[in-house]
Amino acid sequence: MDLQRLRAHRLRSHRLTAPAATVADAAAHMLAVQAQDFWGGRWALASRTRGETTVRDIDAAFDDGTLVRSWTMRGTLHLIPSADLRGVLAATGERQWRQAGTVRRTIGLGDSEIGRAETLLRAALAGGGRLTRVEAFDLLAAAGLDPGGGRGLQVLYALSVRGVLVQGPVVHRETGLTREQYLMLAEEWVPDVPAPADPVTELFVRYLVGHGPARADDFAWWAGLPVTVARQAVACADPRVHEIEEGLFAAIEQPRRSSGAALVLALPTYEEYVISYADRSAAGPDDVLRTVMAGGNGMVRPVILADGEVVGTWSHSRAVGRHLEAPVAELFDGRGPAASTLTAALDRYARFIAG
Repeated sequence: MDLQRLRAHRLRSHRLTAPAATVADAAAHMLAVQAQDFWGGRWALASRTRGETTVRDIDAAFDDGTLVRSWTMRGTLHLIPSADLRGVLAATGERQWRQAGTVRRTIGLGDSEIGRAETLLRAALAGGGRLTRVEAFDLLAAAGLDPGGGRGLQVLYALSVRGVLVQGPVVHRETGLTREQYLMLAEEWVPDVPAPADPVTELFVRYLVGHGPARADDFAWWAGLPVTVARQAVACADPRVHEIEEGLFAAIEQPRRSSGAALVLALPTYEEYVISYADRSAAGPDDVLRTVMAGGNGMVRPVILADGEVVGTWSHSRAVGRHLEAPVAELFDGRGPAASTLTAALDRYARFIAG
């Protein structure tokens, strides 16, 4: 598939040129949106929803239980529909638990410590209770489980990938951008939807729906699964997907491009269109991607996208009292879109964050 067609197809799959009717629809279509940077994950969903979606609209979906945030894959926080969490963790949870085993042992978190922490947190959260992260850490400390040195975070991670905890309603602030969520018991906050009979194959299909066309290696990277496991999922014929050329798969049904879709988009940190593939070359040339991922620390900068190509980056302060300041773009030489279309993209974000 030539580059232009691949970009156009992915833009529709990502709902960037075929936005969904509601926040819930956009989230269900994408399945999981990377969100260790909480504002970025929320803007990613707003960018895929029709109309003037604001941060308050996204937060409302967390407050009513439609969305949650958890470590769904690769040891990374994602936004996900609450109804899909159990199914995804059925495919990825055990592997994430095992991969963090060395870290837990190094910092002195054995099975007994994790078990004690679970008992404490279950007791505090039972019956609709909720805790901020600080409150949870204080609870652990009072019981003699020191949350320092990364131990508190590893407790939350371990219990989340085991399906015990989830991050739900936002901790609202009178001023500034909400940055935190309450910890909840998953069994009380997440719908009791059974996991699919074949969780990995279902995960592959849902990945293609929101990210295709893609290859087995791309799915393996995104899901954090071995390539051999990913190829087994690819080999399981499913009527919802097809091979459009050798080794390249897509969902049979895809959203129709909106006639009013913006050609230039200001997209967040860790944007799925850029990072959710082993081969990211469709998003831009190597020199551009090196700039977007500069630093080597896993950080992926917010991007300006024009016709499916990364043409620049942008920045914006989320500090209290500064989140209403105008975002600032930095375009790469020779790749800049028209000033009016760039302004429209940044203005849409400014309206989103103002709420």
